[in-house]
Amino acid sequence: ILGILQEHNLDKEADTLQRFYDSVKMRATGITNAEGRQKIILELYDKFFRNAFPKLTERLGIVYTPVEAVDFILHSVNHILKTEFGLSYGDESVQVMDPFTGTGTFITRLMQSGLLTKEELVRKYKSGLHANEIVLLAYYIAAINIESTYHSMTEEPYTPFPGMLLTDTFQLFEKDDLISRMLVDNSERRMKQKAQNVQVIICNPPYSAGQTSANDNNQNVRYPALDGRIEETYSRNSRAISTRNLSDSYIRAIRWASDRLGISGVMGFISNASFVEANAMDGLRKCLAEEFSSLYIFHLRGNQRTSGELSRKEGGKIFGSGSRAPIAITIFVKNPKAKEFGKIHFHDIGDYLSQQEKLNRIRELASIEGIQKAKGWNLLTPDKHNDWIGQRDDSFGEFISLGDKKDKTSAVLFGNYSLGVASGRDAWIYNTSQNKLIHNIEGMIEFYNKEVTRYHKTYKVKSNELSPNIDHFLNNDSSQISWTRALKKDLEKNHSRRFENGKIVQSLYRPFTKQWMYFNRHFNEMVYQIPRIFPYHTVNNRVICVTGRGATKEFCALITQNIPDLEMVSKGQCFPLYLYDTDESDSTDEPTEDGLFAKGKTKSDSTTSASVAEPGRSNRRDAITDAGLQHFQRAYPGEKISKEDIFYYVYGLLHSPTYREKYADNLSKELPRIPCVKDSGGFWAFSKAGRALASLVTF
Repeated sequence: ILGILQEHNLDKEADTLQRFYDSVKMRATGITNAEGRQKIILELYDKFFRNAFPKLTERLGIVYTPVEAVDFILHSVNHILKTEFGLSYGDESVQVMDPFTGTGTFITRLMQSGLLTKEELVRKYKSGLHANEIVLLAYYIAAINIESTYHSMTEEPYTPFPGMLLTDTFQLFEKDDLISRMLVDNSERRMKQKAQNVQVIICNPPYSAGQTSANDNNQNVRYPALDGRIEETYSRNSRAISTRNLSDSYIRAIRWASDRLGISGVMGFISNASFVEANAMDGLRKCLAEEFSSLYIFHLRGNQRTSGELSRKEGGKIFGSGSRAPIAITIFVKNPKAKEFGKIHFHDIGDYLSQQEKLNRIRELASIEGIQKAKGWNLLTPDKHNDWIGQRDDSFGEFISLGDKKDKTSAVLFGNYSLGVASGRDAWIYNTSQNKLIHNIEGMIEFYNKEVTRYHKTYKVKSNELSPNIDHFLNNDSSQISWTRALKKDLEKNHSRRFENGKIVQSLYRPFTKQWMYFNRHFNEMVYQIPRIFPYHTVNNRVICVTGRGATKEFCALITQNIPDLEMVSKGQCFPLYLYDTDESDSTDEPTEDGLFAKGKTKSDSTTSASVAEPGRSNRRDAITDAGLQHFQRAYPGEKISKEDIFYYVYGLLHSPTYREKYADNLSKELPRIPCVKDSGGFWAFSKAGRALASLVTF
């Protein structure tokens, strides 16, 4: 490479590369132990991919695995093989697979671990070890790493590693090999691996729930058969409204590996730990307790999607900058001869530990056996909600719910409620300057219309061909537009758009942070039920916004008289004082554009709100249900209680420290339920407090 660069007189680039190679050489000098060599390979690999291929890194969830964690998993699996199956890695019947091998660290460290004799290593290398990788560069690094380690351990002449496979592991059982004619040896290995009865799966699976922006054109690959298995197991057993996160790659990896093992074997994973307590993972937890005889979960914390004191308690990130998610090492055991299934062993690494302190502790404990000797495991018993930790107070279920969109027959306080607006393009839709907002939106709409024209002009020219693939066709310049699924569909339907002044409104973007907002169905990805709460500009309404399910923030409640953003409070669910029946049917979840605001011409300037569009035919009604009113009237007979009194009672009660502390675990997993306090005096005290808090609202 340097020679080619010098031929083109690219001295600066050559010097830069030379300095890079010199720095690598300097770092590698003196590293004589196997662990140190693996660390430098891992760090170079991780940093290279993160800088050279950021989209690939995000989609495939490429992060390096600390050697300490790899060794812990290897020794833990060995302990299970010995104690539950009377086997070891070296037994001829034990086939070991790393389905997402990266640089080959798991297989390499197994060879270096001392868990295999030299004779066993020679035999396993030839027919008992399997490593899959989808990224070509990583595939070569892994092959070289494994082969050179084998040579140094055995002093055998160079022998290609026959267990190395270039493949998408998730595709192995989806369809036939599409490159068999080009890579004959690889195809033969593929068929051989599929025929093996695998007993051990060890890996760091990819973590990726999907692209963060449609402009990235970086969607996860779909796997119909595998995703179908997730749907019929994890999703079907979930009570969550949204199970989108079950398509995360690490969840796919758990489903794939469990099916690959069959009825007997061991899995050792280091993965995202959200499955331990996330709401959408309740069905997954139920299935894991049914499918595995034992699970050992070593929770390493590190959730940096939190903030403040909670973030500090989570401590350092095991993968450094590679992941902000909580991480856990999990050993999954399928022993068909076990006396009972679903034994869940749990150990938390502790609060306020740095990354290095966590790695040191993993090294000291060495395996799940080390945890048993040093600290002992906590045995978790799932509750009726399939919660493992942070289990709910069952008395919470006795109270009336704020709302329930799954069970239409249950008594609830609010007849309708909504998530805050999810624009899908905050940088365009919100601005503190009204003039700047108008400039941004007009420019984006102009760019969008040009793309509509370009797309359909191309389509007409090639009328005998299929429509161009829109993801590959569109200009994804993020300085011009933010694409989303719905906007792409509009473009495909040849829908041009124009700027509408009347859609500029005030919103509450974050707590105590007002922004001007372009509230338009076509350029707001999801408006949910907000058009029935704020049908026109100057509508008189207030909404209580509470932290939604799946939020990583502590529970809070905030009232506002402006349109709230989805993240005004995390994943905010909004409960209104009033609902408005507009021209459109109130039964649809997706009202048409006319439901956003009534039609009318408006003007705006930089200092005042957009002029009021005259409201169309809309009828205001209380959002508190008749059933909710009767519920409180029965609790306090003789009291003249109105629906508005109940609204402010709810707001006051949600600020009660006693209520928040007692039901903290419930509030982190479900919408609030509202108790009737002991006497009418307490009711009026909370209602009065709620009104007083609401009167402070000027936003």
